[in-house]
Amino acid sequence: MPFPYDLPFMWSDSIASIEETWDTIAASFDTTRRTPWPPCLEFIDSLPKQTKVVDIGCGNGRHLLPAIHHCQKAIGVDLSFQLLSIVQQKLKQERITTVDLVHASATHLPLKDTTVDTVLYIAALHNIEGRDNRIQSLKEVKRVLKSGGTALISVWSRWQDNYRTQFFKRWFTKQGTHEFGDIDIYWRQHGLNIPRFYHLYSKREFERDLCQAGLTIIDMQELKLRSKKHPDNYFATVKSI
Repeated sequence: MPFPYDLPFMWSDSIASIEETWDTIAASFDTTRRTPWPPCLEFIDSLPKQTKVVDIGCGNGRHLLPAIHHCQKAIGVDLSFQLLSIVQQKLKQERITTVDLVHASATHLPLKDTTVDTVLYIAALHNIEGRDNRIQSLKEVKRVLKSGGTALISVWSRWQDNYRTQFFKRWFTKQGTHEFGDIDIYWRQHGLNIPRFYHLYSKREFERDLCQAGLTIIDMQELKLRSKKHPDNYFATVKSI
């Protein structure tokens, strides 16, 4: 059965600006983000073969492709048309026809209620500006999941090696007018110098936002994927009850 879609969400100027940022770095991003993360592969491998999975913020498809090799049906959602175009080319090369690609915002998924078995939401929630918007996107995860459906959601840690000192200084000096955890991280690969919005999470804040959205936390992991001393990512396995 195909995924039931709603009408697409109307693009705002702010969303268009974010899309432009990711469209600009899409080709560069693809060349440096091709290896799937082990926690994601472990989660995908644990899914039943008949699973229908949605990858929110699928980017260049590095986790979407393993998901469709394992599962019955998949849909990739991303704000960047250029990243979706890159995924489309990969699907054509592998002659995969069981994936739908949707150009949409994570805060307004064009999917019907309770139609999805599993959601992947990897390293994308933290790119949404404003706590209300981030919680809205998590509520969308809950809305589209079937009862008992699961999701794997990851965010960057605020206290990882690269940004720990910076946020400690902000904490003690009370500098900044934005939400604590907000930061611009520049993409500087291939001669680019493009700022990208991030909201880096504490573990407690991540747990709070998941619960605020009505998701039940099954497991929470603090992992060091690149950092040497302190965890740089939080991975939450959640369920819709």
